Amino acid sequence: MGALRTSPLPSWRAVAQLALKELRSLWRDRLLLVFVVWAFSGAVVVAAKVVPDRLVRVPIAVVDEDGTALSQRLVGAFYPPDFLPPTLISLAEMDAGLDTGRYSFVLDIPPGFQRDMLAGRRPALQLNVDATQMRQSFLGAGQVQAILQQEVQEFLARERVPQRTLVELAYRMRFNPSSDSARFAAVMELINMVTMLSIILAGAALIREREQGTLEHLMTLPLRPVEVMLAKVLAMGAVVFVACLLSLYLVVGGVLALPIAGSGALFMAGVALHLFATTSMGIYFGAVARSMPQLALLIILVLLPLQMLSGGATPRESMPELLRHVMLAAPTTHFVSLAQAILYRGAGIEMVWPTLLALLAIGAAFFAGTLRRVRSALAAG
Repeated sequence: MGALRTSPLPSWRAVAQLALKELRSLWRDRLLLVFVVWAFSGAVVVAAKVVPDRLVRVPIAVVDEDGTALSQRLVGAFYPPDFLPPTLISLAEMDAGLDTGRYSFVLDIPPGFQRDMLAGRRPALQLNVDATQMRQSFLGAGQVQAILQQEVQEFLARERVPQRTLVELAYRMRFNPSSDSARFAAVMELINMVTMLSIILAGAALIREREQGTLEHLMTLPLRPVEVMLAKVLAMGAVVFVACLLSLYLVVGGVLALPIAGSGALFMAGVALHLFATTSMGIYFGAVARSMPQLALLIILVLLPLQMLSGGATPRESMPELLRHVMLAAPTTHFVSLAQAILYRGAGIEMVWPTLLALLAIGAAFFAGTLRRVRSALAAG
């Protein structure tokens, strides 16, 4: 590959010039730039705002077969903005209302419900749920149950002296006292975008060289594969790093006004180490793929498991043990753990240094493996 140099160390001047060339190429690709801007701004805001953490105007119907003061109290307990005013229907209309999607919940109050409650028996209420709307049904079933229990207890408290419970449970909400899901969704979306954009930009940079015919020009220059790869890692990593920094403080902390518990500098150090691994991964995909469509398919196959099994979407403790061990080789697993510890719980360097070392080791392994692939790709043209 070009003329040989005797120095074993890479030429950082050559790396800097190649990195500037990569940045100029990215600047000319305006569609990809728009995608980067949207990923770290609009996508983060949408992820924080669109996924609801509470019910909003949910349609509910009630089959009141009891017709007593208690049943009327239960019907009146559902009101906006969480629920639409309940619709009273007959038992025969219940299945049709659920089948057509007219109602998300249908509560069936059986006859003799108030009589049985006052007699000390435990009658059953039937709640029919349209589970095709998964998140709404998950949130709503628990909320409906809590509303019904509260109304029944208040009704019985007026009819007879309530028994005092022997144990009272006191809740203490740590790290997210308001239980605001926007804080979790915004940070997880930011983490996902760092991973996705770094892989896409790095892989597209090598594919762009091949499609534009500049890869052959690089082969005629006195450049080493490590210098070519370092230039792409530094250039694409710098773009994602700056975009993540701006998004963290301007979008998450500014537009969304969400609290950032820990050190932003420590988090960005973790971002840099994570980018070391993911940009190397993207360059590997760019060396394997022969075109942009092939690169996109490879990224889809790898990106979805990285995001879904890293602990951001579901707790790692709920996964099979073998899968948990396998995912320790993925940089996203350690990056999600690092981000949550710093941005949610305010952890310092004394808590997260093992995670930083793990990211560094994984990044070095990915870089070394990708460098071998890049050498063979450049030698083959």
